[in-house]
Amino acid sequence: MFSRIRAAWRAFWKSGTALPVAAVNPDIEKAREMRISPVALYEAERHNAPVFLPERTFRVAEPMPGTLPAGMAMDSLPGSDALISYALSAEFAHEGIGFLGYPYLAELSQRAEYRHVASIWAEHCTRKWIKVKGPEDKVNAINAELDRLEVRDLFREAIEKECFFGRIHLFMDFGDWENRNETDKPIVLDKGKIGTAKPLARLDLVEPMWAYPGAYSAQNPLAPDFYKPSAWYVSGQTVHASRMLTLVGRPVPNMLKPAYAFGGMALSQLCKPYVDNWLRTRQSVSDLTHAFSVMVLKTDMDQVLSGGVAKNLFDRLDMFSRTRDNRGIFAVDKDREEFSNVSAPIAGLDKLQAQALEQIASVSGIPLVILLGVTPSGLNASSDGEVRTFYDKVLAYNEKVVGPNLKTLLNVVQLSLFDAIDPEISFEFESLWEMSDADKAAIRKSDAEADSTYINSGVVSPEEARDRLNDEEGGLYAGRLSGPAPEPEDDDDEDEASLAFGGA
Repeated sequence: MFSRIRAAWRAFWKSGTALPVAAVNPDIEKAREMRISPVALYEAERHNAPVFLPERTFRVAEPMPGTLPAGMAMDSLPGSDALISYALSAEFAHEGIGFLGYPYLAELSQRAEYRHVASIWAEHCTRKWIKVKGPEDKVNAINAELDRLEVRDLFREAIEKECFFGRIHLFMDFGDWENRNETDKPIVLDKGKIGTAKPLARLDLVEPMWAYPGAYSAQNPLAPDFYKPSAWYVSGQTVHASRMLTLVGRPVPNMLKPAYAFGGMALSQLCKPYVDNWLRTRQSVSDLTHAFSVMVLKTDMDQVLSGGVAKNLFDRLDMFSRTRDNRGIFAVDKDREEFSNVSAPIAGLDKLQAQALEQIASVSGIPLVILLGVTPSGLNASSDGEVRTFYDKVLAYNEKVVGPNLKTLLNVVQLSLFDAIDPEISFEFESLWEMSDADKAAIRKSDAEADSTYINSGVVSPEEARDRLNDEEGGLYAGRLSGPAPEPEDDDDEDEASLAFGGA
């Protein structure tokens, strides 16, 4: 039997007769090709909306209509055209970073993420504010004038909007804001220009979209006005730069200043990539948790894969959704359709979402405990170091950005009140850091032990130690130790008192 089978196989393989090959029908093969119509793609992607944001890396910022004086055109900028051409020649390798424009930055201020960051900076910069030092009568008069001008509130609002736009102005009005022949003149810190006869009337905020830079030098970097506008155009009116207190917290290089309208980098623009990541992560987590369980319907898709409109397919899916939501029942064809469920794991999504939100703190410089109220976890974990570091950043910002403008304003206020500038009058920013009661008690105890050691060693006298306690600012005995110090009790008197008490 096996021999006959082997003989049959040999005869089959040795046979030279080939089996006929079926002819290929091109129409049938073409029909088998997968084709998806544009209508089906549109139906599948009808919820997507791509956003295109044009970049303005080196383009000169355009003024708002009505900002420039009548008759002035922006056809050419002498001295800066060559620099812009040089910058544009290398723009093909830029990082995709450009000025977003003040209208778009104003739109970003409506988002809670940007507004929260700017509000925290502004509130902490003005929470303790300043302390004016000098003769008491003049200090009281200056503080009253600063309160009348609402300087603290205006600077808080100015810092907040500087974080939004990168530039903000405080206009000093001496009662001549409508006089075009006067506002273009510089303000000199002298009683001939400012005094009790012509005092500072008010302060007012001017947002950057209303102010456009005027003339500046773009030829020689050794010039004193190199990329420093000598005037600003405000609603068709020329205002000298000395009348505008300008706050720019994050200045850009000279090459970019025309594109940024001589402002700085807005904190909102710095935070934007991280906020975009957070918004995308938040939406992705929301979408995943909303539809983490996916229903799979195995049905006939010949119509959509052969290039048809696929109207019947989407009608079938809509019917599935309606019956499932309204009746809780889904009916399938027992011969041509199958139904299954696929669920995605959602473990760890909370950590991914939290990390995306916490990245905003890295660029804003605000600790998590202040920005989000998130306290560190772990045994004996504390965020005091991060808070103190943030307070140092706030102090550095105040000294760099707010301090020079406050110094100018303080001189103007002195001229308005006293017709002179007193060199003894100065100011300093109050520290935001406050010690706890336990820390203060420990410091007082160590100071008392040091005073006792110095007195017993003859380094200082008790009267000198008493004067130090009386003059110590913020101390327990500040201003209370008047008159001579009480005499210490003798040891003999103490012994007699104890004997008398015991004898009684």
